[in-house]
Amino acid sequence: MKITLARRGVSCVAELLEKDAPRTCAAVWAALPLGGDAQHAKYARNEVYTMVPRFGDKIGHENPTVTPIPGDVVYFAFSGGMLDQSFKADQNIDHLPGVIDLAIFYGRNNLLLNGDVGWVPGNVYATIVEGLDVMAEACHDVWRSGSVGERLVYERLTTRSET
Repeated sequence: MKITLARRGVSCVAELLEKDAPRTCAAVWAALPLGGDAQHAKYARNEVYTMVPRFGDKIGHENPTVTPIPGDVVYFAFSGGMLDQSFKADQNIDHLPGVIDLAIFYGRNNLLLNGDVGWVPGNVYATIVEGLDVMAEACHDVWRSGSVGERLVYERLTTRSET
């Protein structure tokens, strides 16, 4: 899978973890391409993510973590009541019954603890295997320079054999 910060013109390649997160991998793969406005996390530390409308069946927890490491690609499913109303309005997702958060983690010492709701485990479904260094620089620039006008895009790099 190819993951791109479109405005910055930076991409990386992630390998799906089909043995560890088969339901999540299948759902994401079937829904690709996906993308939306890029955001840098406030609480988790070294995370860039985008929110997309729900897709696929309910997956539940699969290969969950609250301490993602550099290169982790993580899926979160949020119900409509889980997210702060002003955040949902800002993201233009306040009309949706829930959303999927697709995130990449580019540095160390991440902790998925939100002051509003507590622990927020996510499904690690892929790992960045190529281009993490340049993506990390670009993600840090999202933090320093801002995310306005930036899009985080996930797309198929090659076809994958259906299992």
